[in-house]
Amino acid sequence: MEQEDRIALFLDYENLALGARDNLGGMTFDFRPIADALAERGRVVVRRAYADWSYFDEDRRMLTRSHIELIEIPQRMGATRKNAADIKMAVDAVELAFERDYISTFVICTGDSDFTPLVYKLRELNKQVIGVGVEKSTSALLPPACDEFLYYDRLEGVEVPPPRAKRSRPERAPAREPQRVEVEEAPAPEEPARDVDSLAVLVAQTVAGLQGSSGGAVTASTLKRTLLRKDPTFTESDYGFRTFGELLRHLAGNTVVELAEGPAKGDPEVSLPEHGDREMAFGLLRSVVADHAERDGAVALSGLKNQLRRARPDFSEKKLGYRTFLQFCKAAATGGAVRLEWSPEADDYLLTPPAR
Repeated sequence: MEQEDRIALFLDYENLALGARDNLGGMTFDFRPIADALAERGRVVVRRAYADWSYFDEDRRMLTRSHIELIEIPQRMGATRKNAADIKMAVDAVELAFERDYISTFVICTGDSDFTPLVYKLRELNKQVIGVGVEKSTSALLPPACDEFLYYDRLEGVEVPPPRAKRSRPERAPAREPQRVEVEEAPAPEEPARDVDSLAVLVAQTVAGLQGSSGGAVTASTLKRTLLRKDPTFTESDYGFRTFGELLRHLAGNTVVELAEGPAKGDPEVSLPEHGDREMAFGLLRSVVADHAERDGAVALSGLKNQLRRARPDFSEKKLGYRTFLQFCKAAATGGAVRLEWSPEADDYLLTPPAR
């Protein structure tokens, strides 16, 4: 228990409830999916929800069953209810951060960008901050400020109702004939599919960066934390994987990364393959440069990547851990696959086959 994260939960309830109602097909907000997600991350020791509860009388019972302390923010004449709730919630969170050193994580449930300064202050106080909000009602400024951000509509247990059917206007029919009303079902909005190839690029780049900066082994837990720092909304379930370990095993099966036994059980070391795809990519570069060099004598770096993709459409230097195509070509030159020289006349790098 000493190693568990202690979590303080703060809910801007009006923002969540109205966001769910207006953007999720009129559904009623349910706290249970948030509770389940936080149970996987640590021990919740503080639970507070802020609102003028006279507007959410039906929700009180649901929140009380989840042991949430309801903070009443009554509407006063001449005062703005929203600002009163926001200020009270921010003051309480900062006060708790100073008074309770054992609380390591603050969960701020809102999509309101007004809470961004609070997030920055909590992180300045060495607290981890997790945000939760309805995707369509969450400001674009808030997720990047958090260590991790969970979209409520993507949480396990949230069932978004399908869009309501739209009734088309009936055409005028002759008298004494019954009018026929056709009901057209609105097509469900399609979410953009998460590209596993783009995920492979992101993971390879991240592993390469961690290896370059630390010089040591990269564990799966370190990799996951770094991915969340890059994109607080990242979750492996968006790509069809149940766990982060399952995702890594999939990438290892496609030679994007290699896994080895780590310092702790269930936390393997992750590295980039030393050979395999990289050697194949170097060979592809060597053959393309050799083919074009027979005609032109040398091949300019500009446009060369397109030539590689004509020969192998799935080529990507980023999957191999290289941030730029020039960096990939320099690595190939270091490995003896090609020769690379800067040409002032061409104002570009020129590649030629290796000397025999």
